[in-house]
Amino acid sequence: MNAVVITVSDSCFQGSRKDRSGPDVAARLQQAGFTVEAILVVPDEIDQIASALRQQASRAQLLVTTGGTGIAPRDVTPEATRLVCERILEGFGERMRSEGLKQTPLALLSRAVSGTLGRSLIVNVPGNPRGAVQSLEAVLHLIPHALALLAGETEHAAEQ
Repeated sequence: MNAVVITVSDSCFQGSRKDRSGPDVAARLQQAGFTVEAILVVPDEIDQIASALRQQASRAQLLVTTGGTGIAPRDVTPEATRLVCERILEGFGERMRSEGLKQTPLALLSRAVSGTLGRSLIVNVPGNPRGAVQSLEAVLHLIPHALALLAGETEHAAEQ
C-alpha cells in the first residue's frame, strides 16, 4: 500500500514554519506498513489543494492531507476535498471527531472529510501534529479494507 501526505499550510509553504504534522503522519503510516511516496506542502488555496489531490491520486492509493480543516477563513481543505471526490465517507470524519473528543472538546471544530477519487482514498486530518496522528489512528484500521474495495476486491472473509 502506498501513500502521499499533503500538508496544507501557508506558513509551511512559505518556509516561515517547519512542517511537523506531515512527517509525523508519514511516520505513523510507515509503522502501519504503508510506503510513503512523498510529503508535499501546499498553501491554503482550494485550487492548489485540489490540483495536488488530483495529481497524487494517480500516484498513490492513500492521500492524507494535514491542516486546513478548522473554521479559520483560510481553512479550505474540506472544500477542496469535496471538489475532487466522487464519494464522501461521512463515517471517517464522524469517527475522527468522536475519538478526538476523548482528548479535547475542540475536536468538534474539525470539518475534516474523507472520500474517494478513482481508486484512491483521501483522508483529511487536522494540522496539529498530535491531533493529526490521533485522527489518522481513529480510522487507520479501516483503510486497508477501503483500499481493497476501491481496487475491486469485493470478496472478503467474514468480520470477526
